[in-house]
Amino acid sequence: MSSAGTEVTSSEYIKHHLTHLSSSPQTSLVDFSVIRWDTMFFSVLTGLIVIFLLRAAASKATAGVPGRFQAGVEMLVELVEDQSKSIVHGNRAFIAPLALTVFCWVVVMNAIDLLPVDLFPMLAGLMGIHNLRPLPTADLNATLGMSFGVLILVLYYNLKIKGIGGFLHELVAAPFGTSKNPFFAVLLAIPNFLLNIIEFVSKTVSLGMRLFGNMYAGELIFFLIALLGGAWAGFGVGSVLAFLGHIVAGSIWAIFHVLIVLLQAFIFMMLTLVYIGQAHESH
Repeated sequence: MSSAGTEVTSSEYIKHHLTHLSSSPQTSLVDFSVIRWDTMFFSVLTGLIVIFLLRAAASKATAGVPGRFQAGVEMLVELVEDQSKSIVHGNRAFIAPLALTVFCWVVVMNAIDLLPVDLFPMLAGLMGIHNLRPLPTADLNATLGMSFGVLILVLYYNLKIKGIGGFLHELVAAPFGTSKNPFFAVLLAIPNFLLNIIEFVSKTVSLGMRLFGNMYAGELIFFLIALLGGAWAGFGVGSVLAFLGHIVAGSIWAIFHVLIVLLQAFIFMMLTLVYIGQAHESH
């Protein structure tokens, strides 16, 4: 990994790497007028990479002995299909490909964190771009945007499977049930409706926050490890030990982080399937 350099302090180095390339400075916690161009660019770029790889695997698929790339994609497809079959009871013509796309997309986005932390900011600096944060899943806007997309799908399948009347009835009748007495029916409908709304909101927020929290923490650790290499500017024994510590710590964390990258993508895919599967069933 690149060293932090001697021109800036550790806090300035981390603050610089945590600053997004935005359309304008964000003045409040929620500001929909601000566009984070780096998050948008790398999200779209990784999505196109996933489409290219899956399309290449589909176009080169043969009935004979598959190559390594085709075999790997087929194993991944079988894994997703088995998981969707056990969770979603209904037509999976769209859901299984959705789960495959979600898994691959999140994996590729997370994998950016395995590249040297100074690589993209340095390349951006050569083009006159002073701030660039390449990891989309370390941006809460991206992860909440993805989880909001899952919420839209959950609502869609609730309406498609149960109908408008069935879905609205479930909102006011579950989980405490209803009553034939109009007074008690209204009395039960209020907490039922509130709990269902809270459930939808909490699922959406937790789905996005979980992915964001894990990737943000991993990104910070890589920044701290990169700072260890800053002491290599000299030629003393301390500098050599700092450099060796930087290499060893970075390598160990990178190997461990591979598991985090895959695990977080798998969890996001599984929760997407679980939420859509729940939409296929009555309470």
